[in-house]
Amino acid sequence: MALKLDLKDHLRESRLFTSRAILALIVIVLLLGAIIARMVFLQVLNHEHYSTLSQNNRVSIVPVAPTRGIIYDRHGVILAQNLPTFSLEIVPERTKDMEATITAISELITISDKELERFRQRLKEKRRFQPVPLRLRLNDEEVAKLAINRHRLPGIEIHARLMRDYPHIGLAAHAVGYVGRINQQELDIIDPSNYAATSHIGKLGVEKAYEAYLHGTVGYQHIETNVLGRTVRVLEREPPAPGANLTLTLDADLQRVAKEAMGEEKGSVVAIDPRNGDVLVFASMGDYDPNLFVNGIDHDTYNALQKSYKKPLFNRALQGQYPPGSTIKPFIALAALEMGDRTPQNSVFCRGWYTLKGDERRYRDWKKEGHGHTDLRKSIVESCDVYYYELAQQMGVNRMASFLAPFGLGARTGIDIAGELSGILPTTQWKRQARNEPWYLGETLIAGIGQGYHLTTPLQLAVATATLANRGLRPQPHLLGQIDIPGADHLSYTPDQPDIRVPINDIENWEHVIDSMEDVIYAPHGTARRLNKGQPWRIAGKTGTAQVFTIAQDEEYNADEIAKSLRDHALFVAFAPADDPKIAIAVIVENGGSGGAIASPIAGAVIDHYLAKQAGIETP
Repeated sequence: MALKLDLKDHLRESRLFTSRAILALIVIVLLLGAIIARMVFLQVLNHEHYSTLSQNNRVSIVPVAPTRGIIYDRHGVILAQNLPTFSLEIVPERTKDMEATITAISELITISDKELERFRQRLKEKRRFQPVPLRLRLNDEEVAKLAINRHRLPGIEIHARLMRDYPHIGLAAHAVGYVGRINQQELDIIDPSNYAATSHIGKLGVEKAYEAYLHGTVGYQHIETNVLGRTVRVLEREPPAPGANLTLTLDADLQRVAKEAMGEEKGSVVAIDPRNGDVLVFASMGDYDPNLFVNGIDHDTYNALQKSYKKPLFNRALQGQYPPGSTIKPFIALAALEMGDRTPQNSVFCRGWYTLKGDERRYRDWKKEGHGHTDLRKSIVESCDVYYYELAQQMGVNRMASFLAPFGLGARTGIDIAGELSGILPTTQWKRQARNEPWYLGETLIAGIGQGYHLTTPLQLAVATATLANRGLRPQPHLLGQIDIPGADHLSYTPDQPDIRVPINDIENWEHVIDSMEDVIYAPHGTARRLNKGQPWRIAGKTGTAQVFTIAQDEEYNADEIAKSLRDHALFVAFAPADDPKIAIAVIVENGGSGGAIASPIAGAVIDHYLAKQAGIETP
């Protein structure tokens, strides 16, 4: 059998091996080149970018909230402050059974359903090692109970933090306002970087108007974290700049006097220093506790405030619009003197009612039997309506309005907080535009006694009274008195004074009216004679009563027979001392009845307290 030999081609195999080795080497070189190119791209070309990412993965920038500025009254009484309060927080990762822990806590302190709901929502948003607040504003007893039982409540922590607080509950709530949690609408307009660590913002009043000063500037700290996001150490800190402290023109003591004098009545008291526009009293009753809104008010409490017959959330001083009633008579009398429609000696016979020619309707005077022969002084002292019915008919509503406008009636005063309403100073053109109706002569008559379409706010009425006290110079009302920026000089706030003056040709006309307003208090038949207590200063004032509903021709007004809510509003305006005014005031008591019996004693209490304090004597 022949043998078959399998001979190898060594030359061919050598060439094949060499070609494969070269190919492999090329692939290796290409791969190494790609790696080197990538390393150059990462380490050289983009070194700064990836270095920053690496650093940010290790170092975090955490914002630090500034301390909100404090608000004081003109004498240094704190109206809004930051109090250290204790909060209960739970760290989820340290709690084996969350529900059992919450149940155990509920046996020690009260946890509302709203607080529990808010806690569960935040639990979903936080990391397990981050504390989640369960209860805010713990009192000392609650802190003690939790501290004693802390050994059986793993994961709980009690933290101290600053919380906005209003110590004088309800005293000046409508002026100071309050802070609350930032909502989505506010997020759209604030600087997000400056509010990065802040959860609250001013909502109303001074807190909102001067938010830019009160908030301060956010600070930052650079912290080193591990891969889980836990803080390892603080590398660098830039402290926040605290907010500015504000001193208001308000007098908290005087505000308290006004509140006590009002008692349980609804209404408003506004007092102004006519010399500079400082708002001394800005009271709206009923009032409310602004602390309820700081961390979110619960639904039931808010509904109770909304449904309360006192409407405590309604800022009557700024937004309440009332007929000025007879408080407008001194202004109309001044207009008549200045325009030549009356002299101080001209008199009208008042028989208790007035009629227009060809009209059987009787426009009644408040005094059924009438006032008899009445001149300008008597018309103000005894508040004769018939005198002003005839005067209004002679002057016309447009002439009256043109004279009253410079006093600020029917226009916003421009006070330095938001929400002010303008009231109404009626004219024939106003009615045509607002109601698309013609003006009737009978409406002119009732406009002459501050009724009908006339509407004014208490603040507006106080400004008009201050203008009268100044003999024509209208002050600009403001609540801010001084700004104290930490580390800087005091900044006194001086509002823009528009230098609006009531154009009067004969200065004696001022004295005729003001002397008559003094007799409202000091004459035997003055409607506010009860204010005459022998004070060393003289008060000039005017009472007013504004109807809430119209009485039929054949009906009599009897306050005892109608519901409280339908009774007349009581008004009083005044300033003192009459020869050198330091305070001007407007008081409106809703459904109070007589201005002389109800509203004037409130104004008298405020005026006497203020001037007695300035003179260093006991209040009369």
